[in-house]
Amino acid sequence: MTTEGNTQLLVETLVAQRDDFLAQWTSTVGEDLQGRLSKAELGHELSELYEAILGALTASGLDGRGEHFAETRSLLIELSRNRARRGFTSTETARSVFALKEVLEPSLAGDEQGAQAYLQFARLLDDLGLLTTEAYIRTREEIISSQAEQLLELATPVVKLWDGVVGVPLVGTLDSARTQVVMEKLLQTLVDTNSTHAIIDITGVPTVDTQVAQHLLKTVVAARMMGAQCTISGIRPQIAQTIVALGIEFGDIPTNASLSDALRQALKEVALDADDDVRGLL
Repeated sequence: MTTEGNTQLLVETLVAQRDDFLAQWTSTVGEDLQGRLSKAELGHELSELYEAILGALTASGLDGRGEHFAETRSLLIELSRNRARRGFTSTETARSVFALKEVLEPSLAGDEQGAQAYLQFARLLDDLGLLTTEAYIRTREEIISSQAEQLLELATPVVKLWDGVVGVPLVGTLDSARTQVVMEKLLQTLVDTNSTHAIIDITGVPTVDTQVAQHLLKTVVAARMMGAQCTISGIRPQIAQTIVALGIEFGDIPTNASLSDALRQALKEVALDADDDVRGLL
């Protein structure tokens, strides 16, 4: 039997037993997903997919990469993305597609012509199932990247400590990506709060090497360009020894052993600035 004949047989079978096939497909997938999708939602998804596959077969045959299968591919990508966001595995999503093979097998595999048509259709469904896996992987990568950015935001807070004073309590490793986030948040907070002093506290930074020092210096320079005076606090004895041993130079950047010391000094400077402003008005 020719490919055209196989396609015609598939289309005729899919049309003639549409309701039965859809009911069996929905039931099979529903059991596999163990009720994590409502029957109505699952039925709607699979009905759309069924009609798209049937329409593509009628228009162009079994070439799943052809333009007539574009709607089918689009539906599968969207289905896979939705399932990935809801915590389903890539295997569960692919098996939702493969389950259609189980539904059609009894109706097609009874004779040689039907068996040939079934095998060709099974290969088509295999390709479509692999497409859902690719879409799932891309979506999970996007989710992981988004979550990493959110965690980075949470791990680098910039807080207002006093009128005119903001603090950046750093915890963990300071790398290039995090330095960029710290800079952006610090500069924006300086503008939003009209602050003139910034304290970068590294009490929670386990080690300070040359690279970390460079990142700190970049942050200080960026803040100074906004007119803010910067202090680095949290210089523990071990950190101080490491900085000396590595020959790291902080130049004229003030440093303090604790956040409280840095805040006390910043408040004095804020008060002096205020006095100067008052005297200037007089």
